[in-house]
Amino acid sequence: MNSVRGWLRAIFLLALSLVVVACDSGPRVIISTKSGKELVLRVEVVETPAKRALGLQYRNELADDQGMLFLFRLEAVQSFWMKNTPLSLDMIFIGSDLKIVGIIHQAVPFSTASLSVSAPSQFVLETRGGLSRLSGIEAGDRVRFEGISLDGVRE
Repeated sequence: MNSVRGWLRAIFLLALSLVVVACDSGPRVIISTKSGKELVLRVEVVETPAKRALGLQYRNELADDQGMLFLFRLEAVQSFWMKNTPLSLDMIFIGSDLKIVGIIHQAVPFSTASLSVSAPSQFVLETRGGLSRLSGIEAGDRVRFEGISLDGVRE
């Protein structure tokens, strides 16, 4: 009888751990630096014009392992601003080949200045200001997406 209870308990714990893992496996961006370091960020994915316009405005907190990923249908020079955004952000511009093409470091909160890099990008990742330098992220680093559908973005 104890053996059956032990097996049932083991099965229950396994099922519970699978549920926890499934809940924690939301959309993620993984950045591989040239030095071999990997940075994993949980992200909110933004695909619609209305969500793009809102972005991280009015947010007062953003954890070190969180970000917002903007998906664009076409690769182009993308422009952002910090209107109504109280947090300093790093903006990581990513090309259609999933390489970082440029970074805006520590964008000034509440600024309405247009922020962009000269190279075209199809994706822009916003993170806590200063995270890029602290983590050694730079142009040319590779990026991969997990749990993020690119249907409708890539043809």
